[in-house]
Amino acid sequence: MPRRALLLLTALVLMLHWLLLAGLPLGGTGRGAPQLMALHTRMLAPAPAPAPAPVPAETQPPPAPAPAQRAPRQPKPKAAPRAEAPTIPAPDTPADAASEAPQGPEPSTSPNPATAETQATDAGTEPATPATDMPADTAAKTPAQTPPPTQAEAPADSAGVEILPPGATGASASTQPPPVLLPPSTLLQFDVTGEVKKFHYSASAELLWRQDGARYEARQQIKAFLLGARGQTSVGSITPQGLRPERFGDKARSEQAAHFDYERHEVIFSANTPRATIAAGAQDRLSIFIQLGAMLAAAPERYPNGTQISMFTVGARKADRWSFRIEGPETLDLPAGSTPALKLERVPPAGQQYEQKAELWLGTALHYLPVRIRLTQANGDFVDLLLSGHTTP
Repeated sequence: MPRRALLLLTALVLMLHWLLLAGLPLGGTGRGAPQLMALHTRMLAPAPAPAPAPVPAETQPPPAPAPAQRAPRQPKPKAAPRAEAPTIPAPDTPADAASEAPQGPEPSTSPNPATAETQATDAGTEPATPATDMPADTAAKTPAQTPPPTQAEAPADSAGVEILPPGATGASASTQPPPVLLPPSTLLQFDVTGEVKKFHYSASAELLWRQDGARYEARQQIKAFLLGARGQTSVGSITPQGLRPERFGDKARSEQAAHFDYERHEVIFSANTPRATIAAGAQDRLSIFIQLGAMLAAAPERYPNGTQISMFTVGARKADRWSFRIEGPETLDLPAGSTPALKLERVPPAGQQYEQKAELWLGTALHYLPVRIRLTQANGDFVDLLLSGHTTP
């Protein structure tokens, strides 16, 4: 009896295990095929936090103060520039340093006859107008063409030379090229005295003039102890009307130059200042002294006292018109000895006065080459070149 009960209990346990392994729900009352139970999972996102209720303006906290900015560092004061010794002026160069600085375009004021130069207008003409049969959009894309200036386009104040008889008005000035007689090659030596900013100095200078009938070269230099040297050069060709400059150079610490372009009727400056329009007969600030003497040597009777000779004159940065008046003959007591000369003086335009007075003496017995040049500034500074000798180079 106990054995049968044990077997029955064992059979019951095995049946229960089989039911569990078959996946049937315990205590289920349904019939049919056994059903599998699947487990499904999903992730739930948390609900968004509710927006905070607006805070009344009177209860809002004050805004946080902006962070303090550091004050900009003040630059250290620069040390005062060291005083420099005055620079020797060339015979056609004013002693004041203001004339050394390039200036922008300004109306012609005909300043002093040395390096203070008047701004010349830019060379060139108005941009070309597009043809009327060109479409508007094509014309807008086509760059304007600037034709090279011609002789007729040169302004009146760029005419090469004008000669005004004594007592005559500007309308009666002659612009016909006068006859010239160039001097032979000569080396002129000068003794120089001067004053710059209350500093007195003595120096030596020389003017070298060379010509072979077709080409010319002029070199002028002043040298002084402790002050250094300053020089100017002019080179070009010789025509029946006289000198035709091609390059003018002015050198102190560095050189600046002007280049003559006669095909375009303009002068190009190495200092990048505006180009100047010129006409035939224009001179530079060194060749003008030789050209004046050549005109007077060819026909001295043509230039009585009071005659004015005007030339368009080119410097290293700018160009303007120079006018000289014949003052009359003088006999100078120079280091080279008693020297007959003809005095000329620079004439300012009507209603204007130069800050510098320029006086020039041409030796009548020395082919009308310069024998004395004196420049006097409005502040009393001056430079005076006196002929001390001459030789044939």
